[in-house]
Amino acid sequence: MTSVRTRFAPSPTGFLHIGGARTALFSWAYARRHGGQFILRIEDTDVARSTPEAVQAILDGMRWLDLGWDEGPFYQMQRMDRYKQVIAQMLEAGSAYYCYTTPAELDALREAQRARGDKPRYDGRWRPEPGKMLPAVPEGVTPVVRFRNPLEGVVAWDDLVKGRIEFANAELDDLVIARGDGTPTYNFCVVVDDWDMGITQVIRGDDHVNNTPRQINILQTLGAEVPKYAHLSMILGDDGTKLSKRHGAVSVMQYDDDGYLPEAVINYLARLGWSHGDDEVFSREQFVQWFDLDHITPSAAQFNTDKLKWLNAHYIKQSPIEALVADVTRRLSARGIPVAEGPDLAAVIALYRERVSTLVELADALAPFYVAPTISDELATQHLTPAARDALGKLAGRLGASAWDKAALSQAIKDTCTELGVKMPQVAIPLRVALLGVPQTPSIDAVLEVMGQSQVMQRLAAFR
Repeated sequence: MTSVRTRFAPSPTGFLHIGGARTALFSWAYARRHGGQFILRIEDTDVARSTPEAVQAILDGMRWLDLGWDEGPFYQMQRMDRYKQVIAQMLEAGSAYYCYTTPAELDALREAQRARGDKPRYDGRWRPEPGKMLPAVPEGVTPVVRFRNPLEGVVAWDDLVKGRIEFANAELDDLVIARGDGTPTYNFCVVVDDWDMGITQVIRGDDHVNNTPRQINILQTLGAEVPKYAHLSMILGDDGTKLSKRHGAVSVMQYDDDGYLPEAVINYLARLGWSHGDDEVFSREQFVQWFDLDHITPSAAQFNTDKLKWLNAHYIKQSPIEALVADVTRRLSARGIPVAEGPDLAAVIALYRERVSTLVELADALAPFYVAPTISDELATQHLTPAARDALGKLAGRLGASAWDKAALSQAIKDTCTELGVKMPQVAIPLRVALLGVPQTPSIDAVLEVMGQSQVMQRLAAFR
C-alpha cells in the first residue's frame, strides 16, 4: 500500500491566513492520521509578488500552530532546472509545442470571440496536427510553450469532498506551461512537484477546482500517478460574506498578537467545515485520531468570532499557570510594565483567568496591579465622591492594622460599612476604582490579598 503523502503549498505573496491555515491543518492531520508524510512547499514562482517577509510569515505561522512538516520547505524557484527538463521532454515527445501568438493577437482573438458570444480561448493556431500547415515562424517573436491538451473526451475525478467532477476536454484550451522568457507557469510547476514528491492526496481550497482537470491531463501525459483530490469549500465571515480582514483573513500571527492560544485556534479551525458528531472541544491528539476526509462538508464554512473566543476562554482556563505567567510577562514587558517587583503574577492570574476570553484581556486586567492606573474623570466623579473618599480613609485606617488574609480584609471592609451605615458596594466599588481604576473586579478581599499591604496602603493614601 502506498504511504500517504500530503502537502501544503502556499504562495508567499501574503501572510498565512485562516483559510490557508485550515488547509495546512487538514493536510497535516490527514498525514498524521494515516502515518504518512507532510510536505511543505513554497510556490514562489510569482517573483514580482513573492517576498522573503511573506515566506517568513508562513513559516512563523506554521510553527506557532505547531504544524511540523516532515520534508521541506521546498522552493519552486530552486527547481527551475527540473521544470525545464520536463518541458524539453514534452516538446520532444510532441505533448507540448511552441506558440508564436503575440499578446496583441491573443487580445484581438478574445475580443472577436466575446463579440460572437463565444467563450474566450486560445484557438490552437500553432498546435501541430497531422496534415496541418502551421504559419510561418514570425521574426522577433519569442514563443511560449503550450501543453497539447486532449481534444476529446472528459477529464474526471472523484473528489474526496465534492464527489464526482467532470470537465469536457473540448472546454479546455492548450495551457501555457512556459512563458516567453522560459519561466514555467504555476499549473505546470505544481504538476511536476506533485509528481516528483509522490503526493498521494492533494487537499486544497476549491478555488483550485478549475486548475485540476488541466493538472490531471498533464500528469497523465507524463505517465505520472494522479493523486486523489479534496477541495475544501471557502470560509465565509460572521455575516455570511467572503472572509475579509475585518472577519479574520489576517495573518495567523495576528491571532497571537490578539491574545489567542494556538491550541484554541487549532481546535477552532478543525471545526470549520469538519465535524465529529457534536464534539466542540478536543485536543490536537484527539483531532488527529478522529480526522478523515469523509466528514468534511462540501458547503462553505462560516467564521464565528464569538465561538473562537469561547474556545479560547476554555483553553486559558485549562492552560498551565506557568505558561500564562510567561505569556503575560511578555505582553506587559512589551508595554514597558515590569512585573518583577509587583504582586505574585501567578496569584493575580489565578484571580482573573476565569473572567477573560483572550490573553490581551488578561494582560489588560493585570496591568493596574503593576503600574498605578489613570482614573478617568467619569469614574472619579461617579465613584470617588467626598463621602466615598471619607469611607476609603476610614477603611485605610483599619487595613493598616489588619492581618493580611482574605478573612481579615473582608472583616475590615464590613466593619467600615457598619460604622458608616452603608452597604458593601458603597465602599467596595470606590475601593476598586481607587486601586485599579475599574468598578468591577474579582472578590475585593482576594484582590487586596494578592495586591499586598504596601501597595494597597500607598494607593489609598492618595484618597485620604
